Amino acid sequence: MSTRGVAILGSTGSIGCNTLRVIESLGSERFRIVALGAGRNVARLADQITQHQPELVSVDSEESAQKLKAELTTRNAWLPRIVIGEAGLVEVATHDRADYVVSGTVGAVGFVPTLRALETGKRVALANKETLVMAGELMTCAAEKSGAELLPVDSEHNALHQCLRGEKRSEVRRIILTASGGPFRTRDKASIQNATVAEAMRHPTWNMGAKITIDSATLMNKGLEVIEAHWLFGFGVEEISIVVHPESVIHSMIELIDGSVIAQMGVTDMRHAIQYALTYPERCTSELPPLDLAKLSSLRFEAPDEERFPCISLAYRALKTGGTLPAAMNAANEEAVQAFIDERISLPDIPRIIERVMNQHRTSAVKDLDTVLEADRSARVAAQAAIHELAQEFRVLGVA
Repeated sequence: MSTRGVAILGSTGSIGCNTLRVIESLGSERFRIVALGAGRNVARLADQITQHQPELVSVDSEESAQKLKAELTTRNAWLPRIVIGEAGLVEVATHDRADYVVSGTVGAVGFVPTLRALETGKRVALANKETLVMAGELMTCAAEKSGAELLPVDSEHNALHQCLRGEKRSEVRRIILTASGGPFRTRDKASIQNATVAEAMRHPTWNMGAKITIDSATLMNKGLEVIEAHWLFGFGVEEISIVVHPESVIHSMIELIDGSVIAQMGVTDMRHAIQYALTYPERCTSELPPLDLAKLSSLRFEAPDEERFPCISLAYRALKTGGTLPAAMNAANEEAVQAFIDERISLPDIPRIIERVMNQHRTSAVKDLDTVLEADRSARVAAQAAIHELAQEFRVLGVA
């Protein structure tokens, strides 16, 4: 068995750290870390470098690079080549000794590096759903042209990949994405209006980064996953459903044409999905505890409330329209989520901003990378204008 080289985009985040834990548990004879892409968490990156000794790392700025060099020198630790910014992430993603690339960055920052990894024929374990939302057509075409494998790490899409193994596409009626419902599942519309950042960050079942946790609170995360599922598995808008499942034990399901439903169940730990994507088509023993079915008191299901959580319908609209609209929607969401985290707007302002940007956006066909990047740029400008207007109202109302 040959050792596979692995590059990680977003190594200091939740996905990156869990990927390293998985690789450590599987053993160095299977995988070796050759490159790490991070942002500004220099201390954590220095720990990772000291342990795994990658050949290449990237950070967000020259300042972070100098801090990292100083930290590693102080420790008398391994000193890899250090690169900077998006160009640095691209170097990490296309490292010639990287057989697999784990794309774990948050938001649009991972878009270009992930595309370049696919163009060079890497196996990409994708945890960054925004890349497929922005330009699923470019991503899937790049993979088809180079022969790259695209395997999902998102728990829902990873579950679908497992459920679809061995099934004929013609015999699958629909795919069903499960959603926890987030921290406001049982809250009425009026109380959601006054939700705080701290309340939105209290996800009931998963421990995730700030952006994806807020997306889960608005259910935009599930909307993004609908678009991602379309590009990963080739199902149409009407063949992709969402069901709220508060326990998060069933990670997703498929329904066959005879009415049978196949579900993938497991503990709520991202290491399972990461290991599956790295070792596929093999299955390896995991250090995770098995799911204890005897301790499950109930498994509940309910339809999502699109009136309280309008981001779902916005995402379906973006997918139906296609072209550059999903990229514009994604950019507007990223800007609005950050404005909410900064306490400049309310939680319900997030879908308002997204809808305003979508209504203003002039959708065009996705011809190339520049088309997508321009849609992303213009949508952010429009979102910032909408945020500025709503932020003034937010202050006038005395909410902030």
